Amino acid sequence: MSGMDSQRGVLNTLLIPFILLSLCFIGLAAFAFWAYGSRQDYKDHTNQKIAAAVTTVKQQTEANDAKQYAKAAKYPLATFTGPASFADIVVQYPKTWSSYVAVEPTSGTPINGYFYPNTVPDIQNPTNTYALRIQLIEQSYSTVMQQFNGSVTGGRLKVAPYTLPKESSAIGSVLSGQIASNKQGTMVVVPILNMTLELWTESSGFQSDFTNLVLPNVTFQS
Repeated sequence: MSGMDSQRGVLNTLLIPFILLSLCFIGLAAFAFWAYGSRQDYKDHTNQKIAAAVTTVKQQTEANDAKQYAKAAKYPLATFTGPASFADIVVQYPKTWSSYVAVEPTSGTPINGYFYPNTVPDIQNPTNTYALRIQLIEQSYSTVMQQFNGSVTGGRLKVAPYTLPKESSAIGSVLSGQIASNKQGTMVVVPILNMTLELWTESSGFQSDFTNLVLPNVTFQS
């Protein structure tokens, strides 16, 4: 019996370290599996983030390139020149725009122009909006401005003094807001001799071109 007890004691002594080693091995294996999974997950997420960042940069670059191309495509500016008998009005506009200008000396509106990128929409449709409109009206400046009094008083239009950059001697007005029924935009009204010139845009999308390209390049004989 003592021999058997001795063997059991030896077995118990060996079994405990074996169990401990087994547990350590299982723990290390579990840790290694977890670490590998975490590393793989981090790697996958990192790759996704890098891919997303590359896509974003590419899209931003393409958008910037498109803006630069669109801007460059507008030059050199196209030019409309009115009749010499009606103040030699010159209006420049982006060359990517098309124009339809009726010159009718006996109509009361000797110059009536419509401008829009690519193709000018149907001018008979009153709901169409245009990048640029120009009108020379055979009425005095004060008479034309009286037509806007109701809209200014009602708060639908804001008005301020204005002079064209190249024609600073002709003091007129700039109106912003509801320039026509169901149309929001900006209009410049200036006197020319006994007539009045109106230039306006009917869409906020063309406000930058109107302000930075069209208005600085309007001239006439006063």
